[in-house]
Order: sequence, then C-alpha cells, then structure tokens
Amino acid sequence: MEHHGFTGPALTVALAMAAGMLAQSVARHLKLPGIVILLGVGVLLGPDVFDVVRPETLGPALQLLVGFAVAVILFEGGLSLRVKRLRREARTIRALLTVGALITAVGGTLSARWLMGWDWRLAALFGSLVIVTGPTVVTPLLRRIKVTHRVSTVLEAEGVFIDAIGAVVAVVTLQAVASPMGERFGVAFLDVIAKLGFGVVFGGVGGLLLALLLRIKRVVPEGLENVFTLSLVLALFQLSNAVSPESGIMSVTMAGLVVGNMRTHVADELREFKEQLTVLFIGMLFVLLAADVRLVEVRNLGVPGLLTVLSLMFIVRPINVAVCSWGSDLTWRERGFLAWLSPRGVVAAAVASLFAQSISELGMSGGHELRALVFLVIAGTVLAQGLTGGVVAWALGVKRPAHLGYAVVGANELGHAIGKLLRRHKEEVVFIDNNPDACHVVERDAFRVVYGNPLEERTLQRARIEDRAACVVAGMSDEINFIVGQRAVADYRLRHVYVAVSRAGAVTADMIREADCSVLFGVPRDLELWSLRLRRGTAEVQRFCHTRPPADPANPGPKSFDPPPGVLFPLALVRRGKIRPVNDADVPRANDVLYAAVFEDRLTEAAAWFEGNGWTAAPEEEAAATETAPA
Repeated sequence: MEHHGFTGPALTVALAMAAGMLAQSVARHLKLPGIVILLGVGVLLGPDVFDVVRPETLGPALQLLVGFAVAVILFEGGLSLRVKRLRREARTIRALLTVGALITAVGGTLSARWLMGWDWRLAALFGSLVIVTGPTVVTPLLRRIKVTHRVSTVLEAEGVFIDAIGAVVAVVTLQAVASPMGERFGVAFLDVIAKLGFGVVFGGVGGLLLALLLRIKRVVPEGLENVFTLSLVLALFQLSNAVSPESGIMSVTMAGLVVGNMRTHVADELREFKEQLTVLFIGMLFVLLAADVRLVEVRNLGVPGLLTVLSLMFIVRPINVAVCSWGSDLTWRERGFLAWLSPRGVVAAAVASLFAQSISELGMSGGHELRALVFLVIAGTVLAQGLTGGVVAWALGVKRPAHLGYAVVGANELGHAIGKLLRRHKEEVVFIDNNPDACHVVERDAFRVVYGNPLEERTLQRARIEDRAACVVAGMSDEINFIVGQRAVADYRLRHVYVAVSRAGAVTADMIREADCSVLFGVPRDLELWSLRLRRGTAEVQRFCHTRPPADPANPGPKSFDPPPGVLFPLALVRRGKIRPVNDADVPRANDVLYAAVFEDRLTEAAAWFEGNGWTAAPEEEAAATETAPA
C-alpha cells in the first residue's frame, strides 16, 4: 500500500520526538519506568502496527542521529557523578567495569551458544552487546526507587561507564570476528585498551578546557553557556572518533565527569539543560529503535530467547556481583539488590541496530535475530526489574530512609537564617533557588544547593523533596510560595509544609491553611524588610527561653508568637530537643527556646516584649541545656 506523505525522514524524526515526550509524560503520571511505555509506543508507531514511524527512511542518518544523542546522554551521565562518592565505592565499581564486564560477556556468549544454538561468532557478539546497563534506564529507576546512597552510587557509576566500555568492546568484537582467525584475539584486547585509554585522556583534556572556559566569567557570553557546551561536546565526540574510531563515547563520558566535578558559575544551569536534552533524546531514540525491530523476529526467538534473558538475570548477573563485591564492605542485602537491578538501555539498542546491518554486509547470517534478542533482553530486564525494583529494595531493606531533614525553598537571608538554625540542631538541609547570587552565598556556608525554578518538577526531584521531613517555603513571592506549598502537599505528600506570606500580598493566611500548609513565622510579615535587615546586619538572631509556668486562668500567657512586627521576627522554636520553624499552630510553653531576629534600633522594645511575655535571654550554654529539658 502506498503511504503518500508518510515516508519522509523528517516526519519520522518529528513523530519520534513527540511520541517519546508524550510517552514519558504518561509514564510519570502512571509512576512506571519510562522505557516500558517508550518501547510499546515505538512498536505501535512502527511498521508492524500503524506504520507512521519508519526508521529505514533515515538511512545512514539514523546512526549519525543515534551517535549525537548518545554523546549528549553520556555527557549528562558523567555530569551527575561525584568523584568523592565514587572514591568511597571505587573498589566495587572498578571490579564491575573490568572483571564484571568480562563475566557478563562470557556468560552472555555461553547463553547464546548453548540456549540459542548460535555459532561462536554470533554468540560472542551477543555477549559483548549485553555488557552494558546504561544510565538511560538505571538513573530514572533509582530516582523512583530511592535506595541507599552507596548502592545508588555503584549502580549509577556502573551504568555511565559500562556504556562506554561495552560499546567499544562490542565494536572491537565485531571487527575481531570479521577478521582472519589469526588476527582476531591477538589484537582485539590491545585495541580495546587503546580506544578506552585514548578516550579517557582526550575526554579528560577536553573536559578540563571546557570547564576552564565556563569557570571564567565573560569568556562565554551570558546566555550562551548551554549551547556553547553542547556544540563543544558534539565536536569532542566526533573528533575523538576521527582520531580513534569508537573512542568518542568514552571521551564525552570523561568530559562530563571532569566538568561536573569542577566548580563553574553555570554548573546548575548546565546540568538542568543537559537533563532536559537527555529526556528528549532518550524518548526519541527508544521510539526509533523499537520501531526498527520486527515483532515476528522477537516471536521467532521462542522459549530459547526467554531462557537466555532469564540466564542473564538469574545466573550471570548474580555471579558478576558476587565476584566483584567479594571483600568489600557491602552487606549481603546491598549485594542482593545490585544483583537484581541491571536493566539494559539505549546504547545496547543502538549498537544492536548497527550490528544488524554490519553483519549482513560481512556476509554473516543472524544479524536480525541478534538485534531481536538484544531487544528482548532490554524489554525483559526493564519490565521485570523496573516494576519490581521497589518491592525488592523494600524486602532487602536497602530503601533510603524517608523524612530526612528539610528542603528550604528560598536562599535569601530569611531562608539562610532558618537553614543555619536547623543545621545547628543536626537537621539535614537542602536549599532550592534560582537566584545564582543567593545560591552562591549559602553554598559558601557549606549547604547543599539545588539551582533551578522551584515550580519545576525536575528541580524538586533533584532536591529529593519527597524524602524530606518538611519543606520550608521562604521566597519573596507570595504567589510562588503558595504554589510550591500546594505541590509539596498534593504531589509529594509532605505532612509538614511551612509557607511564608507577606502582609501586603494577595495570598492570605487562610489560603495557606486551606492548602493544608502552616503559615511560616506565625502570621503574614514584612519579608523583604527583615531580609534586608539581616543582609545589612541591622538585625541579629538571638535565643530566648520561655520560663513562665504552664498557663492558668489567672495568668493565661501568650496564645501565639505574635510580637510587634517591626521589633523582632520569630524564626525557629525548640521544644523537647526538637527544632522546627515557627508557625501559626505554635503556642509558647515552659522551657521552649525561641530563635528570633531582633532589630538593633529597637532593642529596648524587644526586651520589654520578651519580659512581659515570659521570655528571658538564653546564652549559648544555657540554650543547650534548656533545649533538651523536658516540657
């Protein structure tokens, strides 16, 4: 049947991009692994069903497009890795990337040989292709499952680096099986080492130069940093491939690692930009590559194909993790989860599609069967491990504890003051703001900062807001504060959300309460005035202890924290050793400790109010004693 108007490569790429983003949006709403929906959408839109996405129309451009997309994805993966965290688990990570890769390659080869009945050459190609796991599927799963940091570090690092290693090994293996027998294995090992070594050096130098350019202000014009970085990453990828074929994937990974671990003035903006590009490219690639596979080829694999997938999941991977974690301080529970989670991603799919064509050109048979089996591995591992990962993590006890610390939205002076008080009482604090100057101030005070728009889901997820015990929203915009507070309650199910509101704003205290939030600082206040006073040093944070005995009819005492608005500003309350921001539900009790900012020009009025309401100044030592005293 002739399909006029639906045969162009431009339409195929456009539909793949749009379908990829729609699929990932649906996956987030359904809280499913994105790749599960993407593979299904790719099959539906491909020639087997609706026949509107036709990867074959792209010709050689498909591999070019895949290469550029993979370069961006792995650069972003490198950006997210932290050297300090990698060092703590370096032994296990190094073993997984070397001995583990060899075990997987051998195990995959033997599975294909014995279960599928393939010849050794085709089986070896399959073994090299399933080495990879990949950040395209591992990282989103870890964000959803939320395992402990050490397990997450090992899996993320393995996913990023094994993609580069596996891709190089696979290409060299293809060259080896296509060459005369005497030349195959003598040169292949050295070729792998040479390509990876060149990629590490070339990418490290390129990443260092890029980081230096981004570190010096005004070298790259403001507003052009993101696209400047993107263009240099793609150039680095192709230059590396031009000098040493297939080394580009390792080069961009190393460049991302270097740039991500050097302090630049655009680090957070760059990371956010690359994350968005990665989401776009992952969606497009999975739709295109899934559409390129015929369902009949997958069905023809039959029971041997399913057994091959199961052998990788239940035999090869556990052996891999057991050997590579031997002698480490990982617990058996952590090793068990590492053994379970090893889904394959976009690099395996991309290289398998390349091999399907290359094998035919070499006069070998089985190229399409190889691609189909790799896609079966991808679909099987993602479905099984993605859908059960949370349950397995819970059963093994490796899920990250929830309700840890505070997310403070607003790195201004008021938010900074609350953050310092919370940290002084051993609470974990992460700041969220899109003001670079404010972010730099709190970063210099050794706080963790997530730069980005707090109205965007991506920013809140990077701050792991869903893991926090509470959220303090202390920005200068009442409307933004109100929306963020609503989302923290509705979307992330936080039980304690404190929202600041100004006295003259359109948002009222009643609106805050109706959203199931608490009014930060007790009542609406002049936020900008007190932020300015703290910035100029005309207000000082002081400690006070409530010494009045429990209320009685003759002496009821204050009913709330409502001091004169221009005199002092209540920030945080310590009760029975536990600190929290002052809010509209607080009523003073004996032995409470209050932290408040006091205006230096009205110290006399402040002292009179404190004395009249049962508060006395508490020096540092006295505060420490009263904060732990029973109420």
